Amino acid sequence: MLGNRLPTNLTRTAFVRALARRSSSIDEVQRELLKGTLIASSLTTLLKRTCMTKPDVAVASRRGENLSKLNWYMRACALFLLWATTTVSLPAQTFKTLHSFASRDGAFPWASLVQATDGNFYGTTQIGGNAACPSGCGTVFKVTPSGKLTIFSFDGTNGSTPFAGLVQGADGDLYGATLGGGTGTKCPRGPCGTIFKITLSGILTTLYNFNFTDGAGPQGTLVLATDGNFYGTTSYGGPSNAGSIFKMTPSGMLTTLHFFNFSPDGCCANAGLVQGADGNFYGTAWSGGVNNYGTVFTITPNGTFTVLHAFDNMDGSLPFAGLIQGANGDFYGTTEEGGAYAYGTVFEITSTGSLTTLHSFDVTDGDTPISPLIQASDGNYYGTTSYDGTHPNFGTVYKITPSGKLTTLYNFDSKDGSYPYAGLVQATNGAFYGATFAGGSSKACPYGCGTVFSLSVGLRPFIETVPTSGKAGAIITILGTNLTGATSVSFHGTAAEFMVISQSEIRTNVPSGATSGTVEVTTPEETFKSNVVFPVTD
Repeated sequence: MLGNRLPTNLTRTAFVRALARRSSSIDEVQRELLKGTLIASSLTTLLKRTCMTKPDVAVASRRGENLSKLNWYMRACALFLLWATTTVSLPAQTFKTLHSFASRDGAFPWASLVQATDGNFYGTTQIGGNAACPSGCGTVFKVTPSGKLTIFSFDGTNGSTPFAGLVQGADGDLYGATLGGGTGTKCPRGPCGTIFKITLSGILTTLYNFNFTDGAGPQGTLVLATDGNFYGTTSYGGPSNAGSIFKMTPSGMLTTLHFFNFSPDGCCANAGLVQGADGNFYGTAWSGGVNNYGTVFTITPNGTFTVLHAFDNMDGSLPFAGLIQGANGDFYGTTEEGGAYAYGTVFEITSTGSLTTLHSFDVTDGDTPISPLIQASDGNYYGTTSYDGTHPNFGTVYKITPSGKLTTLYNFDSKDGSYPYAGLVQATNGAFYGATFAGGSSKACPYGCGTVFSLSVGLRPFIETVPTSGKAGAIITILGTNLTGATSVSFHGTAAEFMVISQSEIRTNVPSGATSGTVEVTTPEETFKSNVVFPVTD
């Protein structure tokens, strides 16, 4: 007989056909189970039809059926329930390479992708595309969830070499920065870089040209703040040639808030900022500080700057990536090097500067994490390491719990991509999307030109908001999957008026009386919740 285990290769069809016909099919159920042809799929429907309804023993006796078979049926249902719930808690993992770059359509994507209101993903490549630059000036690309790619190429005069990712503004356009190019001529390496916006249809406008005295080489992704302005960093330039922090209006008026000075501030902010729940901004400086291993800092919207922590190598060094604020209010990040094994760390830091090293990489689980973390809808943090793992030198995708338990989810092997310098984005369908700097199927670059990939680990769909906070009356766009037919929208339990724009977009306003909390959208099929708390501001 079956003992205490059910076969692992069950099929839904056999289970439906056998069990849905109730006790008259007990022999068939037993035959199918013993053949090992059943699986648990669509559990709710199947269990309602079968195991959740007890067989009528009296009716079965009148029909001459063997009561021992009914007892076997009930035991089989019990085993099925145990096996099915265990199976559901351990979902399958699916990795797909969606696109391999081939230089003419871009090469070497560095930054994390962003999912826009149209449901597609947008990113940048450092080189490739337009031949106005020796290796191409870089691109902005759109890729659909199925992998169809469209590009816009820079030509040098409007920017080149975009390291930074993109952020979608309240107007629906995408905003970004280029490390070089533009009209600024005072930088020793050539033009000083730009800030631009680009419509979803590909019309680009240069908003600002850096000129060294105000900073140069913006490398981090901009953040759209609650005041409607964008805030960001430059990696060099300014009085000490150590970079700057700036504010920019959507129309391109830029104000410098702070110039780095190497020590004690830090130097060379390669990452963007994150706005905390307290309204202040938090970030990292890659090097400098009192120990010359980099710093974590905070700055108010009006420019008051404070160093929260100076790394000392033992607790990490060279924090290339920026920070994210977790659901518990603390900030999480990574360092490129340092830690117990010198291959980088994951850390947690409070808003007052108390730092805890959560994990030190040791090569077997990857090394050199330079991408930002994300907190996914399950409450855990996800990220990438640039190198090593199972396959030497190609990098990994990992999950780490808030307490620091790390699990490697995927090891790249070059054919599917290598050097995932970019972080992950969790799409509203629950899956992760990302990019690798090299690898893939193209031979146009010596080690491959990079890829775009997806990784599903079985997390449920959710919704997200643009912007991520707002005051009563503010216009909010809700992004999701299968939102057509939505019947209600609420902000922490307070109902809001709304309009369904498409299956992936709802337009609404923060209702009067709403407080900070999760946003919910109810459809005839299910209720979707936001993956993070929506702060309602004054």
